[in-house]
Amino acid sequence: MADDSGSLRSSLADNDWRFVSEESRSGAMNMALDEIAAETASSGGPRTVRVYRWDPNCLSLGYRQDPETVDWGYCKRRGIDVVRRQTGGGGIYHDNVGDISYSVVAPADELPGDLTDCYSMLCEPVIEAFRRMGVFAEFADEDLPAIHEPACYLRAIHPAHDLVCGGRKVSGNAQYHQRDAVIQHGSINFDLTVSEHLGVFSDPDTTRDEFEGRVTSVTNHANVTREEAVETLEECLREWADARTGGWTDQEIDDARLRAERKYETEAWNRHRDDPT
Repeated sequence: MADDSGSLRSSLADNDWRFVSEESRSGAMNMALDEIAAETASSGGPRTVRVYRWDPNCLSLGYRQDPETVDWGYCKRRGIDVVRRQTGGGGIYHDNVGDISYSVVAPADELPGDLTDCYSMLCEPVIEAFRRMGVFAEFADEDLPAIHEPACYLRAIHPAHDLVCGGRKVSGNAQYHQRDAVIQHGSINFDLTVSEHLGVFSDPDTTRDEFEGRVTSVTNHANVTREEAVETLEECLREWADARTGGWTDQEIDDARLRAERKYETEAWNRHRDDPT
């Protein structure tokens, strides 16, 4: 693979990219679709950029996260779904309105081999979207210590993949490999429901003031509606990849539903990290 990330970036749009506009799906389906998109890309199909939301509201757990850190009773009472991600880190509360999520999926050999370079490249359209919204977001310029390990947004800030505004985290991003493809998915805080972000954990061990001192949202910095924020992110992703507007094939949806049912909806996976597939 070429080492020059600049040349990789310049040839990015030479490949076949499709853009899937924002859709609401369960946590299990959102995770399954990332996997299916990777299988499509690695088998010669289009690369995928997509924007999505979570319905119902969902807590996504880090790959190695201890299930005992979750207040399962609280999540059930509040109608909050729980799904385990393939990526590491802590849990993220994805509010149907307050969260805007995206994924970028492409063959690994078309992307920089260095992890930091890869994050830098794939986050370009996200940072540009923040700029167009009027939010000055950038990669953190230093490590910041963890406040509460089980919560992703309260874990240590890492300059490689955490985006901050005014020193507070506004977006988290993570990558994993599947079938020789790279999947990067990320979460943007459009607005924050602090009580839910803290309540989903069995022992929050932090205060509202501590949370708001570490985490921020688009609404704290710009006067834009959620619809405008989504349109801006979608526009930047499409432009960045020179992607055609597309959608999932019927086969991909069928495969994702089966993957969700057999893996991401199971207690074996979500509670014990045991992949039944």
